[in-house]
Amino acid sequence: MKAIILAAGRGSRMRQFTEDRPKCLVEVAGTPLFDRQCAALTAAGIDEIGVVTGYMGEALASRPVTRFDNPRWADTNMVASLTMAAAWLRQEPCLISYSDIFYQPDAPAALLACDADIAITFDPNWFSLWSRRFADPLSDAETFHCDADGNLREIGARPQGLGDVEGQYMGLLRFTPAGWRSVEACLAALEPAKRDRLDMTSLLGLLLAQGVAIRAVPAPWSWGEVDCETDLALYDRAPAEFGLV
Repeated sequence: MKAIILAAGRGSRMRQFTEDRPKCLVEVAGTPLFDRQCAALTAAGIDEIGVVTGYMGEALASRPVTRFDNPRWADTNMVASLTMAAAWLRQEPCLISYSDIFYQPDAPAALLACDADIAITFDPNWFSLWSRRFADPLSDAETFHCDADGNLREIGARPQGLGDVEGQYMGLLRFTPAGWRSVEACLAALEPAKRDRLDMTSLLGLLLAQGVAIRAVPAPWSWGEVDCETDLALYDRAPAEFGLV
């Protein structure tokens, strides 16, 4: 099974941490995010890793991974970056990982065990992490609802209260070739400018609106997102709490 790490963006909110490296090489508790991801993916059963590069992509040249370059990284969003690896996605199931997260092997393993054409992981215990990252957890949370069968029903809107949030999408997902065909059909119907701006959560919302099934896999294991400098400080203060030791 292959995995693709999306690492084209700079991560401008990280300020001085990304002046001389891509965001995926920022260290969390002494280890670059990228290396933590590769270790977790390999432990979960991934046997080949690809990475979509852009900003300072040459910094990953020494890693034993397949590189897909997004030359328009500064003008496009995450979905456009993922299309750079379309050759892999058309051939076999692929797991996709954002580059600014860390997780235990259990999370990608749960996705690998899922038989759905499109599947994502989510954190059902999200409030515990968000309340430590934000003074108002709802200020950064997005709506998230599943049905009784574990299929995603809503994602990505601004919540009005805690009842609107059953979990939070983690930035880990999986496509089979059939699932990827649904994505390509969705993208083909969009104007080029909208395709360029499309983020992954918005893509998932468009797929849902078209009736495409998306499985939501609960992942209650330690993980984290590195979106700003205060996130780094949080994880560095208590690495054991986040599975970083």
